[in-house]
Amino acid sequence: MSGVYIISAPSGSGKSTLVNQVRQIVPGLKFSISYTTRLPRTGEQDGREYFFVARTEFEDMIRSNEFLEHADVFGNCYGTARRFLREAEQEGKDLLLDIDVQGAAQIKEKIPAAVSIFVLPPNRRELEKRLRHRSLDTDDVIQTRLVTASREIENYCKYDYILVNDRLEDSIEALRSILLAERLKRSGVQTSADDASLMAKAERCRLNNVRERLQPILASFENAGAPGGR
Repeated sequence: MSGVYIISAPSGSGKSTLVNQVRQIVPGLKFSISYTTRLPRTGEQDGREYFFVARTEFEDMIRSNEFLEHADVFGNCYGTARRFLREAEQEGKDLLLDIDVQGAAQIKEKIPAAVSIFVLPPNRRELEKRLRHRSLDTDDVIQTRLVTASREIENYCKYDYILVNDRLEDSIEALRSILLAERLKRSGVQTSADDASLMAKAERCRLNNVRERLQPILASFENAGAPGGR
């Protein structure tokens, strides 16, 4: 059976960049492109960032049980089609899902063996800086996303791994190590010295091994809180 990897993060944490980079260096991954009812942003293309569909079409897909998970976020619908898992299994690949905390909870309920990874910014101030640097949203939307981030971050303890995205190169290597280490464990193959090193890197990102490091990050978000977002 194919492995399933879930990656979640508050908007602006650099999750999409990490996913795009790791897809280039880890073989055997199939990426699930989400369906959404929101309008494309400047530069986005249908079938690349998302499949952009009308709400009526999305609702038809829900009725037809075509989604592994779906959620309403900021008034727009997002969902992961079941076909991506079927295709990954047919192609002998692992499925990589870039989804929010609502979707992650649904996937874990349906596929308990799925490996979940939560990406965090170094602190709230850095997240706000990144959101403003993107120049995609108005100030009101940015403030809403920051409040949303504080609520999403409360779910960190439900994930298997925590990745603090402070240095992009280090974060890419950490994510690569997690994906490959989990693949090794699933294979049951005797590990070499290199494999042992890889697994040690992954273990450093295990939830129980990063709790102390998370305390100042969590504290920086203490004064915010509201609904979830992608």
